[in-house]
Parts: sequence; structure tokens; C-alpha cells
Amino acid sequence: MTNYTVIVNGKSYDVLVEKKKVNTANIINAAPVSAPAPMPIIKSVSKAGGGGENVAAPMPGKIIEIRVREGDSVKKGQELLIMEAMKMHNPILAASDGVISKLFVKVNESVQTGQPILSIK
Repeated sequence: MTNYTVIVNGKSYDVLVEKKKVNTANIINAAPVSAPAPMPIIKSVSKAGGGGENVAAPMPGKIIEIRVREGDSVKKGQELLIMEAMKMHNPILAASDGVISKLFVKVNESVQTGQPILSIK
């Protein structure tokens, strides 16, 4: 047995914790489940001036890597940047072929849901 002092809502409690043996014969061994692969995120919100398409942040987060520059040609499905949201790295992919006409964000910049992050013509 081990003694602990726990503070709950500013009030101190002394507790005694007893270790018990677990009967492993009653535990069901389930097959391991692998986590699904993260889904690429593609989000377009509006047409940009000059016939381009703005790609917007799908959720609040922080831009941790930009893999394209203005003027770069991109193919549908190409990774454009990596956004960290909820401690996960989320790739943002091109929804169509085109040319990066404008980058609206920088590395380490925080973005909000729906905020334009780049434009593809």
C-alpha cells in the first residue's frame, strides 16, 4: 500500500492506494488494430481574382512547412504544405493542376478555418 496526498478544489485528502493482482485469465485478447492512414486535406473556398482558386485552411492550426513557391507548377494531388492541427501533421494537397499564383501564409504562422492559404491558377 502507498500513501498519497491529493488536492481537489483546494482541499487536501490523504489516500491509501492498494495494489491488486489482476486475473489475466479473464482478459480477452483482441487482435491489434492499426490506426487508419491520415487522409489528405484538400479544401477550396472561392475563386480568386484572375480565374485562380483559393485553397483555405480546413481547420485552425499552424503552417509548419511550405513545399511550393509562387510560380511553381503543381499537379493534382501534389503536397503543397504541411499544417499542424491537434498535434497532427496534415498535408494540404492540390485539388487540380495549375500554377501557384499567391502564397498567403508563412512557416510558423497560425491560421483559422477558412482562411486562404494559397491560390492556384
